[in-house]
Amino acid sequence: MVESSAVSVAVCQFAPSASRRDNRERIAALTATAVSRGARLIVFPEYASYFVDPMDASLAENAETIDGEFVAALIALAAEHGVTIVAGLTERADDATRVRNAVVAVDAEGVRAVYRKQHLYDAFGQAESDWVESGELAAAVFDLGGMRFGLMTCYDLRFPEVARTLMDAGADALVVPAEWVRGPLKEHHWTTLLAARAIESTAYVTAADHPAPIGVGHSQIVDPNGVVLAGVATGEGLAVAHLERAVIDRTRELNPSLRLRRYAVVPR
Repeated sequence: MVESSAVSVAVCQFAPSASRRDNRERIAALTATAVSRGARLIVFPEYASYFVDPMDASLAENAETIDGEFVAALIALAAEHGVTIVAGLTERADDATRVRNAVVAVDAEGVRAVYRKQHLYDAFGQAESDWVESGELAAAVFDLGGMRFGLMTCYDLRFPEVARTLMDAGADALVVPAEWVRGPLKEHHWTTLLAARAIESTAYVTAADHPAPIGVGHSQIVDPNGVVLAGVATGEGLAVAHLERAVIDRTRELNPSLRLRRYAVVPR
């Protein structure tokens, strides 16, 4: 069967809590709503499996493996609704006192891609590295509906090199689960960087954040010219938009910036 050249995407903005069961139930409810609105790819925030603020030792106590309960529940949901789901996972690390900040993409067949956050949020008075191990420098991508989707997480958005590595891996859209912490000008940073990554990559950006009061909210789906197609305000909710292969191709024909660039990304 030939896949269509378009995908309807939902970004789901909700506040993960310290109850792993409640988080799974909330994800199930939002998935059903997104499916009822035609979504085939459903994106949830960073730390969707378990989250506390401020971070503490309970992160490691509640961390799971990729083959654990949370991912199994996502796969079952994906199979039930015939969709692909992306969500943040508090993953068990080799060091029992720390975790990995992971993102998984799953469908009915199982895990399609796993990404572990490369740039930890040691900024604006926070120190994510106290509790989290950084991930390997590798692109994580999956294909759906005639397009390739690349995974990145929250603070990674401030590093255009991450998006560039995903473009080099053939990505047409960036998927960004986040917990973008509130603060002075942080909403401005978030929306500006989402647009910047879309424009410089000539790619769609789909970003799911935590709502206020901890996150800034403003989950968005942005087109390859930086135009917001759909979004959520500061509370819980979801937004759906249609991503089209033809729009990417047309944008890259008019603005071949990826082909014209003269620098490569070299890991440090």
